[in-house]
Order: sequence, then structure tokens, then C-alpha cells
Amino acid sequence: MDNKRFRLWNLLTGCAVFLIATVTYLSTIEPTASFWDCGEFIASSYKLEVGHPPGNPVFQLIARAFTMFTGPDKAAVMVNAMSGLCSSLTIFFLYLTIVFFAKRLVVRKVEGDEDAPAYSLSQAIAIIGSGAVGALAYTFTDTFWFSAVEGEVYAMSSLFTAIVVWAMTRWYEAPDRRYANRWIILISFLMGLSIGVHLLNLLAIPMLVFMYYYRMREDKPFSLWELVRIMLVSVVILALVVFILVPYLPKVAAYVDLFFVNVLSLPYNTGAAFFLTAVLGACFWGLFKTLDKGKVFLNTALLCFTTIVIGFSLFTVVIIRSSAKTPTNEYQPDNAFTLVRYLSREQYGTVPLLYGQYFGSPYELEPSHYWAPVDGKYKKVEGPVDVKFDAAGKMIFPRMHSTDEKHVKFYQYYMDGKGIPVAGTDQAKPTFGANLRFFFDFQLGWMYWRYFMWNFAGRQNDIHAPSQDPFVGNWECGIRPLDELRLGNQDNAPDWLKHNKGKNHYFLLPLLLGLLGLIFQLDRDNRGCWLTFLLFFMTGIAIVIYLNQPPFQVRERDYAYAGSFYFFSVWIGLGVAALSSWLRDAFKKDSAIIPAAISIAALCVPTIMAAENWDDHDRSNRYTAPELAANYLSSVGENGMLVTHGDNDTFPLWYAQEVEGVRTDVRIINTSLLGTDWHIDQMKWACNESAPLDLSIPHKMYLYGNNEFVPVVDDKDEVMDIKDVIAIFKHPDIKVSLSSGRKVNFIASRKIRIPV
Repeated sequence: MDNKRFRLWNLLTGCAVFLIATVTYLSTIEPTASFWDCGEFIASSYKLEVGHPPGNPVFQLIARAFTMFTGPDKAAVMVNAMSGLCSSLTIFFLYLTIVFFAKRLVVRKVEGDEDAPAYSLSQAIAIIGSGAVGALAYTFTDTFWFSAVEGEVYAMSSLFTAIVVWAMTRWYEAPDRRYANRWIILISFLMGLSIGVHLLNLLAIPMLVFMYYYRMREDKPFSLWELVRIMLVSVVILALVVFILVPYLPKVAAYVDLFFVNVLSLPYNTGAAFFLTAVLGACFWGLFKTLDKGKVFLNTALLCFTTIVIGFSLFTVVIIRSSAKTPTNEYQPDNAFTLVRYLSREQYGTVPLLYGQYFGSPYELEPSHYWAPVDGKYKKVEGPVDVKFDAAGKMIFPRMHSTDEKHVKFYQYYMDGKGIPVAGTDQAKPTFGANLRFFFDFQLGWMYWRYFMWNFAGRQNDIHAPSQDPFVGNWECGIRPLDELRLGNQDNAPDWLKHNKGKNHYFLLPLLLGLLGLIFQLDRDNRGCWLTFLLFFMTGIAIVIYLNQPPFQVRERDYAYAGSFYFFSVWIGLGVAALSSWLRDAFKKDSAIIPAAISIAALCVPTIMAAENWDDHDRSNRYTAPELAANYLSSVGENGMLVTHGDNDTFPLWYAQEVEGVRTDVRIINTSLLGTDWHIDQMKWACNESAPLDLSIPHKMYLYGNNEFVPVVDDKDEVMDIKDVIAIFKHPDIKVSLSSGRKVNFIASRKIRIPV
């Protein structure tokens, strides 16, 4: 088969796979908003409002384009359809990626001449069959299908990763090396854009770096030291983007803005706009200079940096829309300094990574300060106290770090009553062995490998399991002896467990096919195997290490590892090439019947996955979230206030009000956010048809970092009217002294009367 015919059949098969995925996702999408973040994403996209940190302006702009020509009744389904199309395009690029790796495993007949015969018919069928089986298997995986039918960022994030990896394969195969670097420039631009969707795409950087070096020395081996140096280069590039470019570019812009506002008395964001313009101007000046002097490497590197900055610069949309005081305006990042805190996800706190504290580490509190916009200037104000942990309470690779009492009890199970005494405390620090047991058993075993097996072995049910439980949340393959060995006999399980729609059995077939592909690629193409493994590791186990999750998560977190399952599907596809090659060698016959039969038989794997998963992933008739929201909103009187708590209490209500216009006279007050200055500020604004709340406490008393906790000082044990309590709290001269000598506001009674 010549190259022209091969490319034609390859493209036709890829389009067929894309069509199957598109029909699957568009026929099973939810017709309205789902729970968790989907209601907020749809609402903030429909009116270009500001969602939760760290923001997703690229997702919002594209989603807005999808909803621009529809009415509010179709906005949600259009955003969900966008996720479905992003997902089916991801499948298309996965197919092309599998074909790239499969071609490396098949021996070409003639090399050099582009028009000469490239593959025999049997080889072409094996390659195309590999791509089809692997891509369709991933189409019907549990995790990816779940994200494909709702208005979340993970479908679009997966698409960016898929395009970036495919673009690098195009660079690798480019016949004219003079123009090959255009693909690297495209990748850089996509990387910059992807930051405005999700940071997951950046995890492909190490693989891209290795691929670059492999192409530069395609026929020459690397020494161990050279491979270590390539890994270090990839880590440095990843660190430069994640830990330097993303946080520090906005931070430098903020300090330039500080000069423009405080010294030159110009409006907020003037200096930040000047800085961004100056950076891009300097980049373009450098591009022309390096082009004139023929410095190819410098020109390419600068062009990559410029395109990343251009893509990243779309975060200016966040400041623009926040300044417009949109109804949904989380964290209110309407100035450069607040945007820095918004991007750093400051409100979620931090966790130790490679070295840090355990749950009982001794600590000291230190004051902190930050720049806040106050009365047209930036003012350095007191922030929340910083926690400085004692060195005696720190350890290498700390996994047991949460101070939540429930989490501590969970940690102690892994400590088994053993620990290392910490001087000056009655606490025992976990041993390194106990730390590793928690990491491998819970963080890896329960919070990653269980999800992995959901997708490639089978699933017991779809009931949330925050910790190990033999009856809910496990993987279950359908091979009875194996399942009973782990979970026991479940014949007497109640009907709601036995016939749960989330019970899906694949009989280990996707897993076994993937392992065959892994072995085959490792044997035939160890460089390609390393590239696939790097992507599999970085989008899976590396995320587990980075997130350092405590136990008892509020929902299953498998969506974070969809990229890892994507790259295991590459091995599923290569399993077809493996079986075809081994059988061809066994029969010593290059017959097209063998790979054709293997491909048709292997298509049973995605077929089984589709049949098992369809009933629990078909959301085509689900309206629960917006109906719940409408019922909540209808439960209060005209111009009422509705107090909510978590995401599922709040986001569907925001969607119902902002998109469908349901009861826009009701003011939604979220107690999870009411401790923030920006949410209190927004309660003082008119919002849609809801009047401002008459809150009397001045802004400076609840500014972020002030009155983080308020003591109750009740000497009289008497009932006080709420107005008197607030009057004492606000009085500038009435304060109580803490043991540190600091004077603070206080609540004057434990018994407060609120007239109704």
C-alpha cells in the first residue's frame, strides 16, 4: 500500500472513529446543568462572569461562542455539546497518536521515497486497527465519558493535551525540517491558551522535550547521563512555566501597577496594561532582531515565549469582567494584586510536597501583609497570620499533613501506635514507613489505581466511597473468583447494590490488551514506550504526588487522572499490533486476514465497554440540578434571602438565576464564602432584581486578614439586642486585649436577641 492510499484510509478511519464518539457523546449529554462546578461554569460562560480561582477565561470565551446564538433555555445544552465535541475531537487525535506509535512498531518496506510503497496490506490493517481499537476503547471509558457529557473544563483540557501531543508527532515526522519548528510554535501557543482552561496540559512538557532530543539523534543511542540531563532540562522547562511564568509575570505586572497607581495617581490596572504591552513589544523587537541576525535557536525560543504570553494574556478578560461587577464575581480579581492571589488559589491553602510538616507539627504564628485596593490606592494591610512550622516537626515526603481531627484518626491507623517523639510536644511524628504505607495504600491504591481499574477492569457501583469499603466504590471485573477474593461473596447484597447502574464489568479485557501493547512497545520501540510512559506517569501518579490528598474527599476524584487513562489507551491500541505481529510470526505468513481478524475481534473490547457503560452515562433525560435549584428559590418570599453552604447548594441556584432567570429577586448568601471580604462586598451591591443587603459593618473591619476570628467576651450573661452587639463590635475605642497584647474587636454577649 503506497503512502497516498494509506493516508486516505487512515483519515477515513479516523473520521469514522470521530463520528462514533460524536454521536455517542451528543446523544448522552445532559440537557441542562449538572451538579458540582457545572452550573457555575455554564452561568459564568453565558454572561462572561468570573468563576472560582484560578479561573478559566479560554473555556468561558469558547463556551460563550457556543451560546451566543441561542436563548437561555438552550445555553446549558450548548455548553454540554461543546464538551461533547471537544471530547470526540480528543478521540480523533488519540487515534492519530496511536497510529504514529504503531507505525514505529511496523517495519517499513521502502524508506526514503515518499511515493514508494510504505506498508504491506497486512501492516496497514494492523496500524489502522490499532488506532481504531485504542481510540474507541478510550471513547467508552468511565472517567472520560463522564466529563464528556457535562459543562466542565476537563473535556477541553483533554483536547488541548491531545492536540499538543499530536502536533509533536507532526513535528517529528515533518519531511522538510526547515519548517518543522512551526509545530513547536503552535504547541507553545496552545500551552499558553491551555492555562486559561486547566494546568494539566503543561504536564506533557517532559515528553515533548524527550521527543525533541530523540528526533535530533534518531539513530544514535543516549548514555545514562545524557538521559538524566534531558530529564533535568524537561523539569527545568516545566518549572519555568508553572513556578516562574504563571505566578511571577502577573506579580511583576502588579508591582508596576503599584507604581502607576500610588506614585503617578493613575487608575487601577493602568500599570499592568502598560507592563503587558511593554513585554509583548520587547518580544516582537527581539524577534525581528534575532531574525535579522540569523539566530535560529534564539528566535525560536523567543517566539515560543511570546506565543505562551499571548495565550496566557487572555486572563485580562478576568480583570475586565470583574471590574464590570458581574453578579457572579468570585474572589473579585478586578486589580492586578488580587489577580495574583486569584491565580495562586490562595483561598484553598497549600499542602507540603517533598518536605514539610505532619499533622501535629509544632508551629509559630507570624504576621503577614499584602497590598489591597483601598480608596483608589494600593494600601499595605495586615493579612492572615502565616504559620511557620518547627524544623523538628518536618519530614521528607510528608503525606499525613491535615490537622482535621477525622483525618488524624485515619492517619493513626497507618501509624499503628508507632511514631517518632517530637521534642517539646506530646505528639509522635509518623515514621517514614507509615508515611509510605499511607501513600501507597490510600493515595495511590484507593485514589488512583482504583480509578484506573474502574476504567479498564470494571466497577462495582457508582456510590461515593471516601475510604475503603467492601460494598461500595470498588473496582470489580466480573470474573467471580477474582472479585470474591478481594470483596467477598456479594450474592446477598441488597437490590440497590446488586443492580446499581454503575456496576460495569469488562472482564479485564481492556487491561490485558493494554499490557500486551505495553510489552510489545517496550520490546520493539523502547524510546516510544518511554514517551508513552512519561505521559502516563505525569498525568497520573505525578498528580497524586503533587495533590497530596487527605482522606475523606467530598467526591470521587478520578476526573483529575483522565490524561493518564488516555495514554494507557495508546497501549490498548498497540495491543492489536502486538497480537497481529505475534500471530504473523507464528504462522510465518504476511496475510491481511490475520490483522483484520485480530482488529475485528479486538473491537469487542470497546463494544463491551459501551454496552456496560451506556445506562449510567446516558444523561439525556436528567434535570435534577436545575429543578432542585428552582424549588429552593421558590421556597422563599419576594425579595427573600436564601442561605446556602456548599457547591451543590449554590452553583445550580446561580445557574437558575443567571441563565434561566428564575427568581432573580432572591439574594443567595453562601456561608462558605461569607468569611471573605469580596463576598460581603457583593452582598452590599444590587444584583439583578435583588436589592443590596443593609450591612452596617465597614469594609475595613472585614478586609481580608482582619477579624479572621472574633472572641466572645461575656461577663454579664445577659441577653443583648443585635444592634447593641454590633455597635460595641464596631466602636473604635472598645476593644479587648489578647495575651499577645494585641487589641481586637469582640462580641459582647453569648445571648443575642434578633427582632423579627
